[in-house]
Order: sequence, then structure tokens, then C-alpha cells
Amino acid sequence: MPSPPNSEKIDWARFARSLAGTTVFFALCMFLPAGTWRWERGWLFVAIYFGLGVTMSVVLWRINPEIFAARINAHRGTKRWDKVLLGFFFAAVAAIFVVAAFDDARFHWSRIPDWVCIIGYALLVAGFALVGWAQAVNRFFEVTVRLQTDRGQHVIDTGPYAYIRHPGYACWLPMSIGIALALGSLWALIPAAISCAILMLRAHWEDRMLHIELSGYKEYAERVRYKMLPGIW
Repeated sequence: MPSPPNSEKIDWARFARSLAGTTVFFALCMFLPAGTWRWERGWLFVAIYFGLGVTMSVVLWRINPEIFAARINAHRGTKRWDKVLLGFFFAAVAAIFVVAAFDDARFHWSRIPDWVCIIGYALLVAGFALVGWAQAVNRFFEVTVRLQTDRGQHVIDTGPYAYIRHPGYACWLPMSIGIALALGSLWALIPAAISCAILMLRAHWEDRMLHIELSGYKEYAERVRYKMLPGIW
């Protein structure tokens, strides 16, 4: 696969470490608490999740290849408060998988039918579609919160950004619910809700930062009134 024509080279070593870390994450947070490798809903989720991820990556490689450097590479200037919030967020995300594994694979607390799992996958696909759309139009879609002066950051107001200011956060609402349901757990909705609350706080703090530090953002916020939920917030 040829290198994309972007201004920042991709750190492929960091990408490899991230991919390996993701594999370890699924092993530790799903199959270890499940107590077995023979968890059918777990393996189905892993297959579909990676399938969606590969599909989105192929599409983005064609539409906005620069997003890969933005998402993979390490960048300086991350806000200190964001590092703290991300720690709590990733802990809550991990808890979704751990609780679901205990629930569906080991203790069978919820015993939800397959059609509920299908709803979960529908929500998961919707979340992937929204975050993919956001990344397709926003070359500044990085992992952490910072003002990207080194990359010439400016306001993006196309695609989903024409309707809400933080679609990258909004996508996690259906995705987190979808993960819990796809894995067959109602109890996993609790850490899913906690993770969503953390992202809503993060969206609020990032929005406040952008109002102060990013030129043109205040005017953009006057045009696009809602942060994550159209007509609500």
C-alpha cells in the first residue's frame, strides 16, 4: 500500500504497538474475565469490530489519508486536564468489556436474547459511521485535546460539524450502548453510561478551550448551537 500524500509521516512503529496493545486489551478485558476462550458472542464482537475498523480505515485512506498521522502519531501540547480525563475514560471503557464478560460468559446475569444483540450491532455501526464521517472531513481529528498550531488548525464546519460541534464525541453514545448490548450484557450499560458522562464533560471543557484559543470558533459556535445532541445539548 503506497504512502498517503500527507505533510506528516506516519509513525508505523507506534501504530504496530497500538495494534498489539488493542489485541492484548481484548484478551485481558474480555476473555480473561470470561474465564474461557469459547465465548461465541465475544469472538463475534471481535470479528465485527475489527471488520468495521478495517473498512473505515480503507475508506479514510482514500478520502483523508492525513487523518492517520493525526490519530497515530504522538503530539505535544495536550492539555493536562485531558490526560486525567482520558485515564478515567479508558478505565470506564475497559469496564464495559470486563462487566460484559462476567455477565454473558461467566455468570449469565442478563440473559438477553440475540435480537437485543442485533440492536447493539446496529448502534455500533451507526457510531462507526458517524466517527468515520467526522474523520473524513476533519484533518485535525486527533486523540487528545490541544491547540494544533503546528498543523495550522482552523474551524471545520462541514459534514457532521455543520450540525453539532463535537460529532467525534457524539458517536460514542450509540457505540458504548451498542458494545454492551452486542456482548449480551445489560449490566455493562452502567460503565457505558459513565464513559459517556466523562466524554460529555470533556466536550464541555474542550469547547470552552476552543472558544478562547481557536480563531473563529466563537462565531462557529453561534452558528452551530449544539455540542453533541442536536436540539438538546
